[in-house]
Amino acid sequence: MSATLKNDTFLRACLRQPTDYTPLWLMRQAGRYLPEYKASRARAGSFMGLATSPAMATEVTLQPLDRYPLDAAILFSDILTVPDAMGLGLSFAQGEGPRFAKQVRDEAAVAELAVPDMHKLQYVFDAVSSIRRALDGRVPLIGFSGSPWTLACYMVEGAGSDDYRHVKSLMYSRPDLMHRILAINADAVAAYLNAQIDAGAQAVMVFDSWGGVLADGAFQEFSLAYSRRVLAQLKTEHEGQRIPSILFTKGGGLWLDEIADAGSDVVGLDWTVNLAKARAQIGGRVALQGNLDPNVLFAPPERVQAEAIKVLDSFGNPRNADGTWAGHIFNLGHGISQFTPPEHVSALVEAVHSHSRRLRTGN
Repeated sequence: MSATLKNDTFLRACLRQPTDYTPLWLMRQAGRYLPEYKASRARAGSFMGLATSPAMATEVTLQPLDRYPLDAAILFSDILTVPDAMGLGLSFAQGEGPRFAKQVRDEAAVAELAVPDMHKLQYVFDAVSSIRRALDGRVPLIGFSGSPWTLACYMVEGAGSDDYRHVKSLMYSRPDLMHRILAINADAVAAYLNAQIDAGAQAVMVFDSWGGVLADGAFQEFSLAYSRRVLAQLKTEHEGQRIPSILFTKGGGLWLDEIADAGSDVVGLDWTVNLAKARAQIGGRVALQGNLDPNVLFAPPERVQAEAIKVLDSFGNPRNADGTWAGHIFNLGHGISQFTPPEHVSALVEAVHSHSRRLRTGN
């Protein structure tokens, strides 16, 4: 577990410390675009078979790192493990998204909710420990969870949603029940992430994938307040090492100032946000992560490289005017598509590493 970290560039960027180049990792980097992942998933028999086996989760977490010189690994798991541990019955049908056997839509269902016993999620913590051992200090490991609001969307809807009709109906008609769900979710997510840190996660990320579907005002009350409640409870150190946190709100560009003040070390940006403007607005407070449109990866490799360079140039000089470091982690603005050609990712990684070195040396 205590292998010396050979590449700490990602952690340094999270904490706005000097780096030789801009570190890079990709949301959903261990996933369906890789043929080796598809082979592992077929062997496991199901997505949950993969996620609940520490050995299989380790195998697929390492697959993109064996292919590309990425600067961080991210735990292979699902954002919905916490509500599953609450007894809602998570399942994945082939070719479909996640589905819960039970929905939380009324007072009785909300009354049954509680922060789950973390022993029910031991398979996740065992995977974290296994991945850390397998990485042997190659790069840091990121742990993660869905945000309280994003988990609530799935818990109330029972699955993914196009219109968020059930969750928004509950939110507007019974805000008391929604706040109860969110408070339980927040405390569960904080306990879950802290247990991942104890197991060996070296950074943690909160995915507020559905925060951007809320109206202004509702976002602050029902999403951001509870992400803040999670972040306030997180361990920031473990075994003498600083553990950075990342908060990513898809569609959160309207609320960057407030998100930057929520308590994370890094704010993730989707592709609709201008990186230069975001840096000018909030960069002095937090590091920034993002924000290439994942669909750029369908273009020919030379276009992928040109678009990656645009993102880096938009962020600009990695040093601030006063000589301090701004902190940028290159990533996509959301998860990589399952249809992405793997060789296009190679072009992306090479462009980010080489161009960001040039930005630092002026060559």
